[in-house]
Amino acid sequence: MGVTKRLFGTTAEGREAFLYSIAAGGVTAEVTDFGAALVNLLVPDRDGHADDVILGFDDVTGYEDNSCFYGALILPSANRIGGAAFDLDGRTYRLPRNDGENNLHTDHVHGSHKRFWEAEVGKDSVTFTLRLADGELYTPGNRVFQVTYTVKENGTLQLRYHAESDRRTLINATNHSYFNLRGRSDFAKIYDTRVKLWCSAYTPIVAGAIPTGEIRPVEGTPFDFRAGKTIGQDIEAEDEQLKLVGGYDHNFVVDGWTPEHRRGAEADLLPVAEVTEPVHGRCMECWTTLPGVQFYAGNSASGTGKEGKVYSARDGVCFETQYFPDAIHHENFAQPVFGPGENYDSLTEYRFRTV
Repeated sequence: MGVTKRLFGTTAEGREAFLYSIAAGGVTAEVTDFGAALVNLLVPDRDGHADDVILGFDDVTGYEDNSCFYGALILPSANRIGGAAFDLDGRTYRLPRNDGENNLHTDHVHGSHKRFWEAEVGKDSVTFTLRLADGELYTPGNRVFQVTYTVKENGTLQLRYHAESDRRTLINATNHSYFNLRGRSDFAKIYDTRVKLWCSAYTPIVAGAIPTGEIRPVEGTPFDFRAGKTIGQDIEAEDEQLKLVGGYDHNFVVDGWTPEHRRGAEADLLPVAEVTEPVHGRCMECWTTLPGVQFYAGNSASGTGKEGKVYSARDGVCFETQYFPDAIHHENFAQPVFGPGENYDSLTEYRFRTV
């Protein structure tokens, strides 16, 4: 119960990082002040055995590289921006071209996931704060970002995001955890994991994984998870959209979302996904106040992770709640623009149970 703190290693610059363990309801989440990353997530199976269900690294040195963004907290702009530039209030802002001609996750070298955040410990939570000056990380406004990780007695991990800016700015924050509900001690690929999505549409892409602007119904396509199916059932289907990114790596539209959900209140949480692992019976529900979720089947997962495990494709699956990728270039998408008069607020919950 409660929160404990321990050393998580030392960075290449000689600064100590710390790991905070939050335990309640049989679930333990461990988060670090380096990048505000989610490092470990211990969840019981149907026999009561708790195991770690996310990919990552054993100490802070792994997160200093982390080219696959394991557990990363990404802002100000998660996902992709076409052409690595956008216009806002009469000015053009240019970001690094770090994904072909496009931008992915703002900055891979000096981004939010590569910085130390201020930590404040609560009874059953840890709040991390990051301050960015006007123009820092390529976007306008003097900004204060906060994310609060809370573990509830009902086995829920809640992520509450809040941001303020003195200028209108682009804010699209997410957590990039890779889930494998099989658990670290009985690791296997995610093909047999069953997923149900409360998403009747998705946003198709062109080469480079940039949305076309269309909102396309999932019915009759490999993207229809409304009734639930295994990840492996259709991931190798003869479908142009799947071939573009080597499997599922697409934004899905959360059913029932309206602009009122921008206030990020608990009453606004909507169901997004139900994820079930059949061998050990762990089940995870994802709920959010955001309009979209990037369902990524870990098509390009790589690197050496916890306990020397070499990660590869389909070792974990991501549910990155978000505003749609490249929304700033598509007027028909909900706009991730905030500033004076409207702070950024959102909630995402991962609720655990067994079946």
